[in-house]
Parts: sequence; C-alpha cells; structure tokens
Amino acid sequence: MCGRYVMSRATGDLLAYFDAQETEGRPAPPSWNVAPTNDVPIITEKPAEEAPKRRLLIAKWGLVPSWAKDTKIGSKLINARSETILDKPAFRKAAIKRRALIPAEGYYEWEKTEDGKKIPNYLYSQDDELLAFAGLYEFWPDPSLPEDDPNRWLLTFTVLTTTAQDSLGHVHDRSPVIVPREMFADWLNPELSDKEEVQQLLDSMPEPILTPRIVSDRVNSVRNNGPELIEPAE
Repeated sequence: MCGRYVMSRATGDLLAYFDAQETEGRPAPPSWNVAPTNDVPIITEKPAEEAPKRRLLIAKWGLVPSWAKDTKIGSKLINARSETILDKPAFRKAAIKRRALIPAEGYYEWEKTEDGKKIPNYLYSQDDELLAFAGLYEFWPDPSLPEDDPNRWLLTFTVLTTTAQDSLGHVHDRSPVIVPREMFADWLNPELSDKEEVQQLLDSMPEPILTPRIVSDRVNSVRNNGPELIEPAE
C-alpha cells in the first residue's frame, strides 16, 4: 500500500535526475504530504525518430481507465498490485504501453501495533536522494468537452505495489515497487510491449534498501503539510 508520499523537489532538479528533456503541465507545488487525487510529476517516454524522448508530465494520482464512465473510479485505483496488472482490465493495456516513474523523496506507512494503534513511519533511502515508484498512466477523455478542447484529456496514474520484504514487512505487508536508477530506461522503454517481458522486468526488480523513521501523527491529516512532517517524532 502506498497512500501518502513526499515530493518537494523543483522541476529542474527532477529533469536533471531523470534525464528528461520535455515538460508538460503546470508545475505541482512542493508537498510533504502528497495524497490521492493530488496533481504531481511523473516521468514517461514517448517514441521519437532518433531516440525516445523522456518527459516530465503533471498527472492526477488515481488511475482513470479510458473506458470509465466518470472519474470517480480513480480514488479506488491509486495502487495496483504488480502481480496482477497484466490481467486486470483496468491496468493491462497501460502495463504494456504506458509505464511511468513516479518521483518521490520517501513515503509514509502506518505500522499496526498489537493494541490496535497505527504508528506513522516515513520510509526513505539513506543513499539515494530520490526514489522512483513504478507506475502506470492513462488518458481519460471527458465526454462533456469538445474534441478540440485542450482540457478534454485527463492524465492519471497509479503506483504499483508488491509484497514487502522482510526488512520492511514489520511496517506493512505491501510496499511500492521501486525502480533502481540503472533500470529507469528498461521500465520506461516504449518499445517494450511484450506481456511476458514486462512480467520478467517486474520480477527482476531488486529489493530496495529503505530506512523507516517514526514520525508525528500530524501526517495523518492531509491538511497538514511541511518539512516538519518527516522529522522524527518527539
């Protein structure tokens, strides 16, 4: 499960880190408490004559399939189980055609205690300044707008999850699929469209090395935002 994360970096920093050449959409404000339905940056690649072009796009968190009747379904599709994306109708086309990287500095997870309490943890890498969640994106056509309206197409995404490894399993049994930097090109490759090869790529993702830090329960409310949210709980 991934329901909140941190993305406060400037557009220029993201372009440099992900080696992206183009940007589209109004830059999202920095956030230390990104929540579902927020607009945030994602990284994609599109085919080009000479070489694929890597782009930074602004998308809404919560995937809305192109065939959906309205956008309400997006709130239920913020995450997708990586084990089933190639079979589920909501994700299978995007899994072979529209893969993305979701930049994050870290994410929050709530650890359940024996007495029923939920303790918020901030998980991050001590070695990498940014994480890249594996994601899928889709374009949804708003039927209420004319075809030539620039706002007709809504761009949305979902974050892939997997079974948490032993090092993080005590916090939560699911965790985001994190793509290491050396595999960015493989995951984004627009030429990769074979179902079995996509599955093999997912299976080859190494276990991330992340550090959990207990933080204040102020992060529980989406109304709270600021760098103090990732500081150790007092």
